[in-house]
Amino acid sequence: VQTCCALLIQCFIQTALAVVLTNSTGLESILDKYRNRDEEWWKARSRGRRAISQEDMHLIVDLHNKLRGQVYPPASNMEYMMWDYELERSAEYWAHMCRWEHGPNHMLTQIGQNLGVHWGRDRPPTYHVQAWYDEVRHYSYPYSQECNPHCPLRCSGPVCTHYTQLVWATSNRIGCAINVCYNMNVWGMIWAKAVYLVCNYSPPGNWWGHAPYKYGTPCSACPASYAGGCRDNLCYKGITFFFTFHHFV
Repeated sequence: VQTCCALLIQCFIQTALAVVLTNSTGLESILDKYRNRDEEWWKARSRGRRAISQEDMHLIVDLHNKLRGQVYPPASNMEYMMWDYELERSAEYWAHMCRWEHGPNHMLTQIGQNLGVHWGRDRPPTYHVQAWYDEVRHYSYPYSQECNPHCPLRCSGPVCTHYTQLVWATSNRIGCAINVCYNMNVWGMIWAKAVYLVCNYSPPGNWWGHAPYKYGTPCSACPASYAGGCRDNLCYKGITFFFTFHHFV
């Protein structure tokens, strides 16, 4: 049975997990296998209500971009984040598993992932997003060694890997899902009604030994594909969504 760290935010009320990566291969090939394997499941889900509202989707993206644009020290290559419906689909699949761990295993080297869960009074998904960002108090740029990437599974210090994934400069796509899980096992305790948030990111961040972004004047080191576009301190192309919504309707 795992126990949680004393420094976790509102332990047993709200808690979180983040992925740390050491290597990667092609994301698209993994997503293709995932899409093929679960196509009928997704078609059935897409005919009904999605696992996240349009309003929550916008709130999550907007807060990510607001927080990414205000990092300190400032970032010279921070990219604007867009919603990705394929990542939403993979997040929805995992949220419905109601397992308090990262997954599915075959995708974990191909995506970044932040998890949050709470019970009790209603909280918007942005509550968890802000809590992830607030781990900045345990992080000093560019040295991630000041927080423990293995916490809270093997706790020995504060957590900051949710923050670093959230502000990873090249992670420019996100898809999230929310699910209510009944009798969910969280840190060895059974939560009768847990609200589970899964957010998947691509390209993944949290590469061990690397800073999440480059320090410098905002937008001064954007990739060439942005053609000099800049918005609110973020490299910007003027595209709001990675996939058009009708693709999955």
